[in-house]
Amino acid sequence: MSWASRFRLLQYTKASLWIVPLLGLVLGVLLAEWAVSVDATEWLPAGWRYSASTASGVLTAIVGAMIALLGFVVTIGVLVVQQATGTLSPRYMRLWYRDRLQKAVLATFTGTFSFSFALLRSIESDSVPDLGVTMAGSAVSVSLLLLLVYLNRFTHNLRPVAIAGLVERMGEAVLVRGEAAVLGAAPRAGDPVPPAGGPVTYVRSEHGGVIQAFHPERLTALAARHDCLLVVTRLVGDYVPPGAVVVEVHGGSPAPAARRVTGLIAFGSERTIEQDPAFALRVLVDIAVRALSPAVNDPTTAVQVLHRIEAFLHTVGRTDLRNRYVLADRDGTPRLVVQGRDWEDYLQLAVTEIREYGTSSVQVCRRLRALLEGLLTTLPPGPLPAVRTELTLLREAVGREYPDPARRTRAHTPDPQGIGARHRRG
Repeated sequence: MSWASRFRLLQYTKASLWIVPLLGLVLGVLLAEWAVSVDATEWLPAGWRYSASTASGVLTAIVGAMIALLGFVVTIGVLVVQQATGTLSPRYMRLWYRDRLQKAVLATFTGTFSFSFALLRSIESDSVPDLGVTMAGSAVSVSLLLLLVYLNRFTHNLRPVAIAGLVERMGEAVLVRGEAAVLGAAPRAGDPVPPAGGPVTYVRSEHGGVIQAFHPERLTALAARHDCLLVVTRLVGDYVPPGAVVVEVHGGSPAPAARRVTGLIAFGSERTIEQDPAFALRVLVDIAVRALSPAVNDPTTAVQVLHRIEAFLHTVGRTDLRNRYVLADRDGTPRLVVQGRDWEDYLQLAVTEIREYGTSSVQVCRRLRALLEGLLTTLPPGPLPAVRTELTLLREAVGREYPDPARRTRAHTPDPQGIGARHRRG
């Protein structure tokens, strides 16, 4: 199995809602067998012993309760999907499916169900799994506690501002970790890519799809083994049609097989966050734009999402971003060139659509201006020209939307709260 296939399998496992509950189901059966074998030693105290009718009634009630709770949790999941796709962003579902608490709750319910059901077959008039019945009761207590935690978490964390904070933190973590890994293997920023001798071979995608990730270390090692330079022509997150060029192979004796190269690049049906921090920003912008739609008309939510976008942009602005990265082997010879997003890419993604859809809201205009002016005061000189360009575009958009001088002046006033104060100290 290639690395790309393993990556897709891992993504499926992370997003699956049935694999972990299935493991809980199997574990419940195994624990039931263990409990029955321990009961045979007759070491339990008298207070832990039950009659056959009591044990049967308790276990039967637990089996029915677990089935009902499973249906309840599934119903909540359906409601979450409806709310997330209707008021947030369908892209967020890619992240919600990975929630570990939800999988733990389902696994606990299925495990308790299989544990209790497996114990029922061992009950006889003169043989009762006393330890198992006590363990089943304890499992019910744990299940109820997890259910309460689950309800509390999703009641509070399904608010757009909470989801925006979660997505922003995930994006920052991927950005910092990914950039550090790539920069650690790259030559100095000013080093050009030396021309590679020999012919150029083009590696094309077989089935197409969205580039979800690639393995830079193995691609670099593959290029070193064949003494060539690999140039990845697409960004992580790009859609590649079938037959399009994905990698250019410069030199090589012989050139690596196309299947070996594409086996280190994972394609899928949609973007994922593993190597694509811009995907987190895409989700944040989607939530803000959805809040600005006429059907929702909630500019305050858009302003709250802009808080998280501003925090993300401050992290991006302090990162050494490049529009391409050159990775070298152990001898310092460039072996892999990958495309990257620079500061302008992130900034335009963060503010362009919100500006276009939110100019009619004075609150959004003021918050956007405060965001851009805040970037001017805290970022190093390199990213500042792009910020000034966005300020100019915002000023022009406000001028077109508000012909009245008084309203235009109010919309031009920066305010971190959207509309929170008439005057801000400079």
